[in-house]
Amino acid sequence: MDAEELTRHELGAFLRRKRAAANRAEYGLPPVGRSRVSGLRREEIAFLSGVSVTWYTWLEQGRSIRPSRQVLDAVAVGLRLTQAEHDYVLGIAGFAPLPAAGSAAPDEVPAHVQHLLDAVDPAPAFALNGRWDICAWNSSYERLFPAVSAAHAEERNLLSFVFTHPAVRAMLPDWEVTSRRFLAEYRAETGTRAGGPEHVRLIARLRQESEDFARAWDDHEVVRFASRRRSFLHPVDGEVSYEQIALAPQDAPELRIIAYLPARS
Repeated sequence: MDAEELTRHELGAFLRRKRAAANRAEYGLPPVGRSRVSGLRREEIAFLSGVSVTWYTWLEQGRSIRPSRQVLDAVAVGLRLTQAEHDYVLGIAGFAPLPAAGSAAPDEVPAHVQHLLDAVDPAPAFALNGRWDICAWNSSYERLFPAVSAAHAEERNLLSFVFTHPAVRAMLPDWEVTSRRFLAEYRAETGTRAGGPEHVRLIARLRQESEDFARAWDDHEVVRFASRRRSFLHPVDGEVSYEQIALAPQDAPELRIIAYLPARS
């Protein structure tokens, strides 16, 4: 399956999931049949979007059709997608700018980015590239997560740590919530790269290594990053809490800096 087929398949699966999860009562529609199904039917979403049932069915099936941005906007409105989900649909269909070639995962982190990470110490901080590889960190982050320095460079992926590393999982008292939130944020950021080989390899590997990941990935949740309180059960320091924030350097936009600041009471 080539990249274009993969993105069509992903778009169709995402739309099917959102349609099935729709609440008919919120649309003023009665339940369907004896099973009292809550999701919308294809003909209903097609009507709301102003397209034929056949065309919408092909869209969900991943057929080789090229929907316009206006049609995808109408489908997003009909499904009442969040802004993050709407952006994801547009991105995966090719209506968001692709990242510059070679910029998603630089070989070296700029010195000033490492300087910034070191400057915010003792607040734990690290840098993620477009694949969510942890490519730089400060000493406090290494103290919080010793696994980051022990792992080989190709294994330092945030999703991989969260879903496959027992020590990391043990540190997260809200692992179920946190892991799914990370995955939904990752999905929101990577719509334009859904058919790319690095993304495909990562998802395939994690699906094989983690049943929890496979189930969460198939739920197609999409949310934007939001600053929030994070708690960890550190093996030495006990329970510690931080406020997680994210920054994007203007001169290195392919990177995101994540910092854990002291939690406000």
